[in-house]
Amino acid sequence: MSTLTIQDVARRSGLSEPTLRYYEEVGLIGPIERDPSSRHRRYREEDLDTLQALACLRAMGVGIEDMRTYQANRKRGQAAAGEQRDLLQRHAERIEAEIATLQVHLEYLRRKAMLWDARERGDATAEATAFQLVQDVLPQLEGVLR
Repeated sequence: MSTLTIQDVARRSGLSEPTLRYYEEVGLIGPIERDPSSRHRRYREEDLDTLQALACLRAMGVGIEDMRTYQANRKRGQAAAGEQRDLLQRHAERIEAEIATLQVHLEYLRRKAMLWDARERGDATAEATAFQLVQDVLPQLEGVLR
């Protein structure tokens, strides 16, 4: 059976070596087999598959506890399908809210840039229009800053 070193797994999963050790320490993966002579970690392809899934969850802002739940649900298979769906849906909703907030931030910045562009050009009419557009987005901005 072919095994992978921690360096191989770090490169292929995108997770750092300290993160791989930490994930084993907190029980997200493993225990990872050790080489009998050197005691270095030796990962299996299945470990890499699990780590790639965890790397994706981490990149999406999923915390350790939800990763633990995700892993436990994976092991339970179909019996935990509803729980798995709910966990992932909850994070999808969180990301949707973050996107909405970023959209408001983006709109504010674009409108402020329009204002300064008009100011630079000395176009008082365009500046007044841009100023009103900024004023129109402020209530949305205030809502996301709280």
